[in-house]
Amino acid sequence: MIVTRRWFVLPGGGMGRLVLSVAALFVIAGGVDCALAGEQAQTAIAVSAGPKVDTGDTAWVLVSAALVMLMTPGLAFFYGGLVRRKNMLSVLMQCLMILCLISLQWVVFGYSLSFAPGNSFIGDLRWLFLNGVGLTPNADYAGTIPHEVFMMFQMMFAVITPALIIGAFAERMKFSALCVFMLLWTTLVYDPVAHWVWGVGGFLRQWGALDFAGGTVVHINAGMTALVAALVLGRRQGYPDGMSPPHNLPLAVLGAALLWFGWFGFNAGSALGANGLAGSAFTVTHIAAAAAGVTWALLDWLKHKRPTTLGMITGMVAGLVSITPASGFVTPMGAIWIGLGAGTIPWLAVTYVKGALGYDDTLDAFGVHGIGGIWGAIATGLFATKAVNPAGADGLFYGNPLLFWIQIKAVFITVVYSLVLGFALLKVVDLLMGLRVSEHEERVGLDLTLHREAAYTVID
Repeated sequence: MIVTRRWFVLPGGGMGRLVLSVAALFVIAGGVDCALAGEQAQTAIAVSAGPKVDTGDTAWVLVSAALVMLMTPGLAFFYGGLVRRKNMLSVLMQCLMILCLISLQWVVFGYSLSFAPGNSFIGDLRWLFLNGVGLTPNADYAGTIPHEVFMMFQMMFAVITPALIIGAFAERMKFSALCVFMLLWTTLVYDPVAHWVWGVGGFLRQWGALDFAGGTVVHINAGMTALVAALVLGRRQGYPDGMSPPHNLPLAVLGAALLWFGWFGFNAGSALGANGLAGSAFTVTHIAAAAAGVTWALLDWLKHKRPTTLGMITGMVAGLVSITPASGFVTPMGAIWIGLGAGTIPWLAVTYVKGALGYDDTLDAFGVHGIGGIWGAIATGLFATKAVNPAGADGLFYGNPLLFWIQIKAVFITVVYSLVLGFALLKVVDLLMGLRVSEHEERVGLDLTLHREAAYTVID
């Protein structure tokens, strides 16, 4: 007993108190650790009871988001190669600014307006600044990937959609006006339409409208505004007689190839998982692009007595546009039919309608994306089958005319909304700051007059 007391009562009262204090700290720390462990266990139980993150699905959607991001620089090269040399950098600058500007808009409020629960027209602001968008899944959209990953994937769609509109007014719009217009357009046009089609409670989603990866939300939306942009800004100086051909077709081919490559993320990534549906969307995306490219080349061959590189890459992009809404719902044979239509209908719009009506859609943003998107959305109502995607619906050719009618209504509503709002926003920006560059700036070129840079260095 005496030995025990001497064990605890050490020589020197200060040292004894120090040892006792350290021991007490260990006891307290142990208690806190146990409490934290209990909380963590409860959290783990709660998480295990809800949706679980699947690493394979998450990896695929992350890669898909990166692929879709690559499409915007790819679009910059595609458009940049088609304009005149003096405007090459202006197109690259516009696409890159949209990539940066809309990414920030999406984080601050764009994602919330598009996907947060709200009403049938628009989301509320509960996810402002990504508040509540975390690392656990949101079962309303994707039950096996983090909510933040879904947000990033959708961000890339929001980025490239306004960039598509550039093709209609390339070589003649002020850079400052472009920045303001694109921010307003994404907020007031893209975000509401995305909510209608994809958001919880969106009225087109409730109707049963099908848009797997953005035929309505992306291509019809951008294409219709492209048309009104071409009309509001007017023709380029010297159009059509004084226009020179594309200054660098190899760059345009590179851009088209990057678009095709990125489109696999665009469409197959919209399955939101590494699964059979993603594989099916991947397959039909490629098939439709190939069918449309061949069709456009053959039509050029018949009309102009020779196939053209420009026609080939334009047809490929038209096929990618048209298969987008249908990519998660159609068979490979359905994709071939959609590709044949994509190579024919937009070709007619670009070759005949554009010339007959006289509008200057510089790079055929309306003819390819607007008309191609309309064909793709309607074709979804024809060729969709639940044999590919049980969560979808059968189309007209599979015994369900109702889906065909729903698709037509969805197309009509989107066309009207995008035309009206696009026109109104262009007029407002024109009134406030002017849309079009001066005659001198347009003649010299936007690279030098707006950015004080040149795409190419020429040594005499």
